[in-house]
Amino acid sequence: MPTARLKPVPRSTALPRPPQTEEAANSPFRGRLQQLQRRLPWPLPALLNWSLAWGLFTLAGATGLPAVDAFLIGCLPTTALALMAESAWRRAILALGFPLSMALQTWLHGTVLWADPALQGLEPIASAGLAGSLPAWAWLLPVGLLALAYPVRAWRDAPFFPTPVDALEGLQALAPIDPGARVLDAGCGLGHGLNALRRVFPQARLEGIEWSWPLTWAARLRAPWARISRGDMWERSWSDCQMVYLFQRPESMPHAARKAAAEMRPGSWLVSLEFKAPGLRLHAVVQREGQRPVWIYAVGREARPLRR
Repeated sequence: MPTARLKPVPRSTALPRPPQTEEAANSPFRGRLQQLQRRLPWPLPALLNWSLAWGLFTLAGATGLPAVDAFLIGCLPTTALALMAESAWRRAILALGFPLSMALQTWLHGTVLWADPALQGLEPIASAGLAGSLPAWAWLLPVGLLALAYPVRAWRDAPFFPTPVDALEGLQALAPIDPGARVLDAGCGLGHGLNALRRVFPQARLEGIEWSWPLTWAARLRAPWARISRGDMWERSWSDCQMVYLFQRPESMPHAARKAAAEMRPGSWLVSLEFKAPGLRLHAVVQREGQRPVWIYAVGREARPLRR
């Protein structure tokens, strides 16, 4: 097993704010765009980026440009904007959304890019399309299934990204808990985080909370030994938990830090996979080669109001 690199921080030292990158400092425009992306609630940046790409493609096509040229005009600027996103998975979602939707459009209708003279030899491949064989209501099924499995309200938290089963190896030595202590996976999804927690804390009372009821049902099947409830992780009190584990979005972490500081008892732990909890005192961070960092915070109750 690869060796963890432990970075202890004095308990009296507050977690510093991440410094601005040199590239962003040298480009005020890039810095403003990054600030705007951070302020917009996800997935609004993705929807705006894809809409911009389709708008540029449509305008370019209306001027008489070949379809391939119009596609590049729609793709290149929005890809450049996508590269300014903070995380790799968001960069991929922003950059690939337009090309994938274009490919789907071509597959279904067979009319978008294949009309270009440079691609006439490929026209028989997609000239028929599948859209004509589908009833109108069929287009509502994917949207309905997505809303059922992951309600719109839950988009303020993390979309589904499972915790690797060995992501928390060694956590029991860095953040020890009492036998039978309550450990909460806040936003447990399908239960991957609960399985990772069980590997390192087999004697703990593991609990999970998830807003999506289909994911809650599936998590109960995958982790019958855990107590899993459907609800809002932000409404549930963390005061009875000796450890709270999170794998959330960067935008969620400031609120998680405030909630932990306001509700959790002295000697408790807040553990976050990949993303920092700003404002809390860092106890340790574990970074294994090729894996996401695990941020470990020792927290206690503070007399200050909780604000979202």
